[in-house]
Amino acid sequence: MTKEVTVMPSQTSLGIAEHPDILALRARSERAASTPAAQAIEGLSLLTGLYLAASPWIVGFNGFTTLTVNNLIAGIAFTLLAVGFGSAFERTHGMSWAALGVGIWTVIAPWVVAGAVDTTSTVWSNVVTGAVAIVLALATSAVGSKADRR
Repeated sequence: MTKEVTVMPSQTSLGIAEHPDILALRARSERAASTPAAQAIEGLSLLTGLYLAASPWIVGFNGFTTLTVNNLIAGIAFTLLAVGFGSAFERTHGMSWAALGVGIWTVIAPWVVAGAVDTTSTVWSNVVTGAVAIVLALATSAVGSKADRR
């Protein structure tokens, strides 16, 4: 004997954006992004990216055109990532690994892009800025991981 099952269509259809799990994830991410630590990381990341973009003119190594263009592009990329972390943290904190890559690249760029750079200020500027970018990227990732665990 076979039993027939009749499935009635739902009267209300929730979109994926209204799914309870999505709403809970957004709430957790919003709480994580609104903490003072997350806001400090975001602000420092923004400043680091802006400094990196402007560093050839601030430090005075804009004569190395390839490194100048490299720092400008890397600084703009890091700044855009920081803006993304601040405006849509729940969707962008996973991209903190890209920010980590920009930081690592910033550290090694004076030797890779410009060859043997002959100014100490150029190397120090990139190494310190890259190290700060690496720490901030790891901190952004930690804030995102902490939000995912709650």
